[in-house]
Amino acid sequence: MITQIYSIQTAKEAIDCINAGADRIGVLVGPKDGPFPCAISEETALEIFTAIGDKAVKVLISVQDNERDIIAQTKKLQPDVLHLCANFEGSPEFRKKLYEYLPQVKLMEAVGVTGEESINDAIRKSEFADILILDSVSTTVPGVGAAGVTHDWSIDREIVNRVPIPVILAGGLGPDNVEEAIRAVNPFGVDSLTKTSVKENGKLLYKDIELVRQFCERAKNAAKN
Repeated sequence: MITQIYSIQTAKEAIDCINAGADRIGVLVGPKDGPFPCAISEETALEIFTAIGDKAVKVLISVQDNERDIIAQTKKLQPDVLHLCANFEGSPEFRKKLYEYLPQVKLMEAVGVTGEESINDAIRKSEFADILILDSVSTTVPGVGAAGVTHDWSIDREIVNRVPIPVILAGGLGPDNVEEAIRAVNPFGVDSLTKTSVKENGKLLYKDIELVRQFCERAKNAAKN
């Protein structure tokens, strides 16, 4: 059971999360005054990825809106995984072009779980993606994710059973419910943003490392039982 922690904003925070048990570290590169929580610059993302090295899997959440800029950003930052969840959706053609330039980078596509129609969306994306991440859809943040709420896990379980690639479960997961979620869905991995962050006036500020530790420990223990 892999554990993925979003959205990291400093190199120290990344290393603290890894020491707390995180297997994958995600950063969102975008404008600080934009609609995405915990957005950082390309320069900060590069510092974080350099500090991580091979200690964890490095995930880039790109919110660029076109193929050219996404590939250029991925070339610059050299993540292990490119996560598309906002202003651009991948395709077989995009995957082919990404792999021409960056064959070592895996493509992770987000599926917004809003109802049974999400099953077909997941099956379609599984034909060209390397990984799927199943997430809730926010009413305030564009794209898929950062909603801080759960969705229907029975749909996730159906997707896990029907697609041939690894599936990461996200959406309102924290230490309080990650074990239940794993038992319900049996995913490849679990992801946490909102419930392992310190919040003030509804804004995510930084990671709560103790909550990260609890999330990772409970996820890995649930997978053993």
